Amino acid sequence: MSSKTRSKKEQSSEPQSLIPSLPEEIIVDILARVGSCYYPKLSLVSKHFRSLVTSHELYARRSLLGCTEHSLYVVLCNRENGNYQLYALRQKANGNHSLVLIPSLPKLPRKGGFVAVGSRIYVFGRFKSIPQNAISIDCRYQTVHPLPSMNVTMSVSVADIIDGNIYLTGYCSNPTKMVMMVFNTETEMWEPKKTTPETMSGYLWENECVVMAGKMYMSDPSYNFVYDPKESKWETDKMLNMFKWRKARVVDDVLYYYDSGWGVLRAYDPKGSSWVVVNGLEELLADARFSDWSYTGSYGGKLAMIFTKTTGRTEVIRCAEISLERRRQGKEIWGNVEWCDDVLVGGDFYVKKTLDVIV
Repeated sequence: MSSKTRSKKEQSSEPQSLIPSLPEEIIVDILARVGSCYYPKLSLVSKHFRSLVTSHELYARRSLLGCTEHSLYVVLCNRENGNYQLYALRQKANGNHSLVLIPSLPKLPRKGGFVAVGSRIYVFGRFKSIPQNAISIDCRYQTVHPLPSMNVTMSVSVADIIDGNIYLTGYCSNPTKMVMMVFNTETEMWEPKKTTPETMSGYLWENECVVMAGKMYMSDPSYNFVYDPKESKWETDKMLNMFKWRKARVVDDVLYYYDSGWGVLRAYDPKGSSWVVVNGLEELLADARFSDWSYTGSYGGKLAMIFTKTTGRTEVIRCAEISLERRRQGKEIWGNVEWCDDVLVGGDFYVKKTLDVIV
């Protein structure tokens, strides 16, 4: 075979030659319909594809076609070096799932607030490598954008969003008194700090904050606090105090958390002020029973239960996706394990926060 013939044959086998004559907008339209979990692989096809899968045109087209997806992002702490970094849950070619490190991001703050809004993750706290104390991460392009700094020095304990406003609660100058700050994601401006109840003077469990029916629910070792931003009013919920819920998430205005002491997944519905145990998860919960730690996340209307397993001397992080169903006029909640995979093998990690990102 001549060198010319061989050269032509090699060129024809290159992946990018499969669609060389298609207009750019058609290629973007095709890629927009492909699941974002395949974009890391597609970026390896060619430089052209690498630029397309991170282009503004592609994500604008995905949004227009209604092809956006909910993705689970996880802030993990590496106990070996103390670094907090962002990982994304991806589906592999064999159908299994893995946590993939998002590169080229600054080390995240140890004590910080993390909130997902659409395709962005907002981070508030003290960074080691950058001077800002507030940034946003655009998960479509893996880019970092500085935000106006908080106008007070505050150690953020909890953060969540209601109607485009991010509410952050934490310590200010007084280590025994907590304050609340509000950041408007549309105007990117801070509002004057708000007061908190006098009883909120101990400490909040870090990241123990959820939103149900437009209200914020926060927890500390003694109390549960409910904040209604429309009324600027603080309340307590006696039924919520029945259990010391931690690492909880909300799906359809119902709070879920794994009670490791009893080995059950509990659910709290504020409409009926009632607690129930989620049925149908006995096998999964038995697998998680003796984990070093566990964490309940949510994305796309489903729960993600994350926990550790030890195989020999190797620690493995396992994740299960759980769909939920209400039965008997809503009096019972049943869970179904869609999949359960080892998503990170090796290392010594724990989950700081999970985030539901739309990409």
